[in-house]
Amino acid sequence: MSANGPTLLVLQHIACEPPGSYEEELLRRGGEVVRVEVDEGQPLPDWRGFDGIIAMGGPMGAYEDERHPWLVQERRLIAEAVRAGTPFWGVCLGAQLLAASLGAKVAPGPEPEIGVLEVALTPEGAVDPVFGLAPATFRALQWHSDTFELPAGAVRLARSEAYENQAFRIGRAYAVQFHIEIGGELAAEWGQVPAYAQALEGIMGEGALPRLLDSVEGHAREMTDLARAVFAAWLERVLAGARV
Repeated sequence: MSANGPTLLVLQHIACEPPGSYEEELLRRGGEVVRVEVDEGQPLPDWRGFDGIIAMGGPMGAYEDERHPWLVQERRLIAEAVRAGTPFWGVCLGAQLLAASLGAKVAPGPEPEIGVLEVALTPEGAVDPVFGLAPATFRALQWHSDTFELPAGAVRLARSEAYENQAFRIGRAYAVQFHIEIGGELAAEWGQVPAYAQALEGIMGEGALPRLLDSVEGHAREMTDLARAVFAAWLERVLAGARV
């Protein structure tokens, strides 16, 4: 634990998917991160030594244990930490890993959801202590083909036209399927990941990346401002309470 602020364990699954604006907000408040590149074989530390956990996205599925055996241990870590009340923030694959670790089904969806698209709060999300400060509808970058069922006891916080489960909470754990934490620079790096590029062109056609990047750049400020705001609320109203 940092003397000035919380220390969060960051579970990262590809180099180009860091916590972005979430991490910037944490560092601005005097916190720090310990980053583990799980896909590179870096060992998972004891989660008990951290104030909270951030789990980010990646090109693999939360269920692809044969291709990525480390997923088994990571899901176990998440399940143990969340059930013990450790604050958790999951993004895209991180959201799917949270659902899977708590016994919910994760699987490919009917089709990929890609683009800067509208997300809407549910009635429960509108009064949530973290997401209640977000607009009733907002723009977010979607770039996924998997989806998940809600774990038992979870509360749905947001939905989209294509996928009902866009954000949920369970205890001190929050998860979002969408991305509001990045701008055009990181999105351009994602476009170089073969799995991401294939899904992008499959939905938006050949040469789709420049069009997508223009859309991300056009909404980057509103997305990253919202990312900082909701993550600040999580730090203040969820994580801080757990540290007392």
